[in-house]
Amino acid sequence: MANNELTVAILGPGGVGGLLAALLARAGNRVICLAGPETAQGLRDNGIQVRSAQFGDFTARVEADTELREPVDACLIAVKHTALDAALDRVPAEALGDGLLVPLLNGVEHPTLLRGRYRPDRVSPGIIRVESTRVAPGVIEHASLFAEIDLTSEAVPESALKSLADALTEAGPTVRILGNEAAALWAKMSFLAPFALLTTRYAVPLGEIRAEHGDELAALVAETVAVARAHDAPIDAAQVLARYNAFPPEAKSSMQRDAEAGHPLELDAIGGALLRAADSWNIAVPVATRLVQELQARLP
Repeated sequence: MANNELTVAILGPGGVGGLLAALLARAGNRVICLAGPETAQGLRDNGIQVRSAQFGDFTARVEADTELREPVDACLIAVKHTALDAALDRVPAEALGDGLLVPLLNGVEHPTLLRGRYRPDRVSPGIIRVESTRVAPGVIEHASLFAEIDLTSEAVPESALKSLADALTEAGPTVRILGNEAAALWAKMSFLAPFALLTTRYAVPLGEIRAEHGDELAALVAETVAVARAHDAPIDAAQVLARYNAFPPEAKSSMQRDAEAGHPLELDAIGGALLRAADSWNIAVPVATRLVQELQARLP
């Protein structure tokens, strides 16, 4: 049983949200998953099944509803950016009250949107590094041998985040609290944007990108790092490229997987946001611009 039991809502119990919901519940916290009626009923009936080399195979019982109806200590947002607007209807601001709102989303623009809808000083953007997939409703496969979360305390006092960080740490993930929100978000963006844009544009895994499009990868990383540095993120392009080299050659980005499945793409949240940020600093990003345009041309 957790020493610091919390009540945590999970908006979007998919690959990432479902894993965190199950881990937090197993550690003794009260977890309320927010989803559509059919998914919520399935979670109430069957719980969440996790298959994980790191955390083991287990089933966790959770509560589930279609909408947040009571105050919670924290609400973790784990939906895709493409579903964010509709999903937020499940979290009325008056119900959340003083609870923390922790979006674990790709991109860099969502904090502004959320602070316009909820208490600005309770929105703490987070970054998660994990490979976890919902293979069926309520069934989660956690493939990576890591689950790392960064919480940002620039707008939210670190003391307010500590109980959530402690609960997540006790549940299993490695958790840090970082002070510079923009730097944290752009540190992820500097890795994610080149990975997502190139694997989706060429419809091949990372190994083939490294082998066949290495110059393009290096150029795109340089562009993204230049924009990140303008936002005070101390990113080194060589270190970003080294991270790609450490990944297995069969690795695919989530955007590529969405494209393969015919799902909406987070192209605007990742590529579009990169172009808008570059434009605001008058930074030329010709490779990123071309890739985004080519991907936009494919959208229905």
